[in-house]
Amino acid sequence: MNRDNKTFPTRRNMFMVGGAVLFGGLAIRLADLQLFHQHQYDEMAKDNHIRLDPAPPHRGTIYDRMGRPIASNKRTFFVTLTPEQVGEKVTQEDIAALVERISQIIPVSESRKRRIMLDARTQPKYQEVVVADDLTWEDFAKINARAPELTGVAAEVGEQRSYPYYAAFFHTVGYVARPNDADIAKMIAAEQAKFKEDPASDEGKARAASIKRLYLDPQMRVGKQGMESYAEQALKGKPGRIASLVNAGGRVIEPVPTSNIPGEQGKDLVLSLDAELQNYAIQRFGEESGAAVVIDIKTGEIIVMMSTPGPDPNRFVSGIASDYWSELQSNEKAPLIHKAYEGIYPPGSTFKMVVAAAALESGAMTPETVVHCSGGAFYYTRVYHCWKPEGHGSVNLHTAIQKSCDCYFYAAAQRTGIEKIAEMAKRLGYGHRYEIGITGGNRFPEVANDEWKRRRFKEKWYDGDTISAGIGQGYILMTPLLNAVMISRLAGGPSVPRPRLVHDGVDVPDQTVTAMGELKETTLKAIRDGMHAVCCEPGGTAYSYLKGGSLDPNGEMPEHYRGAQVAGKSGSAQVRIIDASQRGARGKQLFKEESLPWKLRDHAHFVAYAPADNPRYACAITVEHGSHGSEMAAPFARDILYETLKADPGNKPVFQAPKQVAANVSEKT
Repeated sequence: MNRDNKTFPTRRNMFMVGGAVLFGGLAIRLADLQLFHQHQYDEMAKDNHIRLDPAPPHRGTIYDRMGRPIASNKRTFFVTLTPEQVGEKVTQEDIAALVERISQIIPVSESRKRRIMLDARTQPKYQEVVVADDLTWEDFAKINARAPELTGVAAEVGEQRSYPYYAAFFHTVGYVARPNDADIAKMIAAEQAKFKEDPASDEGKARAASIKRLYLDPQMRVGKQGMESYAEQALKGKPGRIASLVNAGGRVIEPVPTSNIPGEQGKDLVLSLDAELQNYAIQRFGEESGAAVVIDIKTGEIIVMMSTPGPDPNRFVSGIASDYWSELQSNEKAPLIHKAYEGIYPPGSTFKMVVAAAALESGAMTPETVVHCSGGAFYYTRVYHCWKPEGHGSVNLHTAIQKSCDCYFYAAAQRTGIEKIAEMAKRLGYGHRYEIGITGGNRFPEVANDEWKRRRFKEKWYDGDTISAGIGQGYILMTPLLNAVMISRLAGGPSVPRPRLVHDGVDVPDQTVTAMGELKETTLKAIRDGMHAVCCEPGGTAYSYLKGGSLDPNGEMPEHYRGAQVAGKSGSAQVRIIDASQRGARGKQLFKEESLPWKLRDHAHFVAYAPADNPRYACAITVEHGSHGSEMAAPFARDILYETLKADPGNKPVFQAPKQVAANVSEKT
């Protein structure tokens, strides 16, 4: 009993001492944390509840050579909903009901409603879904006034890409649209390659996650074609950061605008194009389908690069309606194809200058060589007809170009041979995909010869193929850009630079292009004189359509262009075979082109330069299924060259883009 009484106080004392030690340790640790590490843990706590999300930067502006914006940004109003903010257990039915309520306040199309439901179902619940964008101020005010009763809905102010010249630059400048999975994957790969990060590394994964969050932002757009796509990395700039207060589950409680970080504005680009001339060209074509290219012979800069018809790129920015997209795809005039850059056509008689140059340079013919044209010529068991059934009589090179005599060029091609013709075609610019800073152009036509035909068709080149090539038919193909390069080289000689579209803002890789090299002055003079005769001498195929070839009948041009004349060559390129049953006496067609369905009519081409005596600008025109080059395409070329000489953009200083400033992040109300 006495031993037990002695033991109890001892154990109690031990527990009391242990408790005192433990309490003392906790007190010391608490003091340490509060007195010496408070700032450190305050910062850690702050990091835990402030989330920085990437914010779209201000996209760079694309200017024409005179400083006119042709792709810029405008202030826009839009409405979003965030599914997780609608309710903790939000359903698709809840979202649909909310969208219907919104549609009673502002217009929301049925196609947009379907898109909203798809995005709400497939995107993370914290991701904003665009309900309506590019709102008028009135609609924005309506939704803003009702916002408090629309849980999860936000009215926002941001930026949207704008194309003030509408369809005029759809193909060359391109457009932006909401990114898809392929676009995001492409951006991730480009950024990881830029920073040399392994996609499987922690850094690579973190960058991929950040880029994905950026491109899921409702305002983020990506270039889809043309310059917008080619220069995406330069134009998009560096993202900013938007700070938000979030809870432990990552749900946004409220924005923290004081902690926002502005992005870096994308690079501005300056193109060689003249927006007013481009706009004039597309208006001059009216309802016709085709392309126009104008090149400054002195600098190689592309002044006009127009394809028509084309859609308004502004309709793509917020998401194009499926019925409109189907309409574009089914349109027989192919409005989505960049006809100037990747539209492929037989050149027809515009190719005759290439044949002439090859014949003269090889010695197969001289300018004085005479060929008799009776309306047709017999080669290799078949008759090859001239476009003029009664024939041209005896013609030399000058008359053959002036009157576009087919029989002369059949003979020139046979005597020269396809290899010499193909070599000259490359020297004059054919057979290249010119890298000018836009997407597309992968379907450029190679120069046809024996090696090409064996590789392409597993068949040798026949002599009859050469006869057809003499007038730009058969396997000979071009794009309007290639025809513009060809005519600029013939007009300007070997000093003409390669074509350029980007003046400043992004580097376009140099490329290996076959040089024109020196041609005999007698060769160039003979061809130029023939082209002058086409437009300016009675009997020329375009003389009556160009009113004698004068570009300055009233003396209104700048002094250095006073009295300017145009030189050129027409071409009508067949798109079908005309058999014996469709020809009458002496091979004359039994029908008029205009009586055929549009798709079966010949293409109309015209290549030209001006002034004829001191060339500065070269032009190539293609009017799809326009039937007659001289009648249809030549007046287009004349009018476009007239406006170009009047504006004379090549003799004016090129605009210098202003310095960029930091971009603002989006605003919410």
